[in-house]
Amino acid sequence: MTEHTPGYIDALAGQLRGRRPDLLALAETELQQLRGRMQTIARFINNQTIPLDVRQGLAQDLHLPTPEK
Repeated sequence: MTEHTPGYIDALAGQLRGRRPDLLALAETELQQLRGRMQTIARFINNQTIPLDVRQGLAQDLHLPTPEK
């Protein structure tokens, strides 16, 4: 994937806000939902009442740091 400069990204974001504010609002909503799901996953992976092998397997499947205990 190509790395873009902050100025380039800001310009694209400005165009999106001007042309399609509905899409920006949709993206923000989806991002908030994704953050909520990631918080749920993090709580599960770090919940020591769930067997370690189950938590480690989920973390590995999601390419996240695996719990040690």
